[in-house]
Amino acid sequence: MTALARDLLEPVPAHRTAGVTVLRAADGAAEVALETPGALTNVIGSLHSGGLITLLDAVGLGAIIVASAASADFEGVVPLGRAASLEFLAPARGRLVARCRLSDEAQHALRPLLSGETDRARLSTHGEITDASGTLVCRGGFDWSVRRMPSSG
Repeated sequence: MTALARDLLEPVPAHRTAGVTVLRAADGAAEVALETPGALTNVIGSLHSGGLITLLDAVGLGAIIVASAASADFEGVVPLGRAASLEFLAPARGRLVARCRLSDEAQHALRPLLSGETDRARLSTHGEITDASGTLVCRGGFDWSVRRMPSSG
């Protein structure tokens, strides 16, 4: 499932611009990383809030993708963010790693969508971002509206 998460997440323009890479993704949990790009830093040389939200977006999406039992379960599924929140805790510099594990509630909300019983789900993801020393630099969450698009044919 890590390969599926890479295939779906890394080509997203915002993720590509920030240099997001998927490290691991399986069983409703994901880990993604980036090397802080100088072009996305703020006035103190820390990753700009736009880069941090991009990282939390990617890790939350990764966890949603790998809640699927098989790649076919995710076919036609479109997650869209409804709301996001960030809490800044320390300057975000260098190599940053974001982690997210879906809660039982989020997995329960996704199961009927992934199995084809329904075409919509709403859920939240929560992630944490640490720097190379293990310092927690940011945490945040996304509220998602997830739907399966009708197949054409």
